[in-house]
Amino acid sequence: MTKKLFVGKVPVGGGAPVSIQSMCNTKTDDVASTVAQIKKLTEAGCEIIRVAIPDMAAAEAVDKIKEQIDIPLIADIHFNHKLALEVAHRGIDAIRINPGNIGAEENVKAVADICREKNIPIRIGVNGGSLEKELRAKYGGVTAEALVESAMGHVHLLNRYDFDDICISVKCSDVPLTMAAYSLLSQQTQYPLHLGVTEAGTPSMGMVKSAMGIGGLLCMGIGDTIR
Repeated sequence: MTKKLFVGKVPVGGGAPVSIQSMCNTKTDDVASTVAQIKKLTEAGCEIIRVAIPDMAAAEAVDKIKEQIDIPLIADIHFNHKLALEVAHRGIDAIRINPGNIGAEENVKAVADICREKNIPIRIGVNGGSLEKELRAKYGGVTAEALVESAMGHVHLLNRYDFDDICISVKCSDVPLTMAAYSLLSQQTQYPLHLGVTEAGTPSMGMVKSAMGIGGLLCMGIGDTIR
């Protein structure tokens, strides 16, 4: 059984029901449009919602969005650790980040420290399309082993700063490869796993690929929350 953590009031892992997540495609700083989309997703059964935080304007919209929605809000952040610090101060429920791409280790420590202080879980999101060059070279491309090594490297980086409230995803557009990566990862860690197939294609093709990949893993007893 995986470790249990809480995204807002929603339990993830530890035998909790598999929670359903989605992600907005609005501009996050367009608060009205973002809130309207979140409410529609909530009506459709979404239990956790993620928004992109590409800049400070988006980060500064987080508390305004949270005031108007009823489900936990996750911030999707790349490269700029200051955005993670800002959304943490504004009450974000969880952060999706790759600790390895936000610069110096003191940046990782700063994010780990504030998330520990405020009980904010971090999802380590590894994607085949952005896999580290050295791992591509080591494994001859994107492989299950490479995705898992990347994920566990990020885990160890957060652990170094006494942070353990972690969820992990290892997504790519190849369904069998995605399933192999999650299967391998589930054998190496007890952290909860977020399932998804990234860049799955057109809506119809994406639905088929996601159903095959996510459904297959759930049938294997792998996965705690799904995209």
